Amino acid sequence: MKPPVCLLTLVLALAVFPASAEKADRDKPMNAEADALRYDDLNQTSVFTGNVVITKGTIIIRGARVDVKQDAEGYQTAIVIAAPDKLAFYRKKRDLVDEYIEGEGERIEYDSRADTVKFIRRAVLRRYVGAALADETTGDLIVYDNPTDVFTVDSGPQSKTAANPTGRIRALLAPRNKASAPGVPAAAPPAGPSPNLRPSTTLGDDKK
Repeated sequence: MKPPVCLLTLVLALAVFPASAEKADRDKPMNAEADALRYDDLNQTSVFTGNVVITKGTIIIRGARVDVKQDAEGYQTAIVIAAPDKLAFYRKKRDLVDEYIEGEGERIEYDSRADTVKFIRRAVLRRYVGAALADETTGDLIVYDNPTDVFTVDSGPQSKTAANPTGRIRALLAPRNKASAPGVPAAAPPAGPSPNLRPSTTLGDDKK
């Protein structure tokens, strides 16, 4: 009998300082570039394929395919699929501070109504302060909640690699410093996509 897969959940609360993700992003228009588009006006769905780049306020999303659906109230959900052997990409600025959240995964799911983003399989989440990497977490599934700046990380069989044969989650968490506080100048933001994360220390089982 095979032992059950260990789902280890790491919850990190970023709200120690009053800095949250840019609140206006989910209300900004979504702009997209791609090689091709299939749009269904009746069902309010759009399927972008080929080197897709989507921007929405400070949000940047990249992937091989992005399926977008808009509800009657104008909220959008997006499913981002990476090209084979590559990872889809997500980046967002945090409010009031010079910090960025960046994540990757084989699949990314963004929900503008709930203001959450999921990174699925080979998931990575990073927080940058200016151009400096502060935190980095890897796992099989990472769920990031923008309004609360809390994320959960689950391990699983897809997380197993030569460098991590157990498939357990891994986290590098830098101590908070005064440069992260609102109103304190930080280094200039990175030229390319660059994000970051911060900690809380609650461990527990993820209820799915």
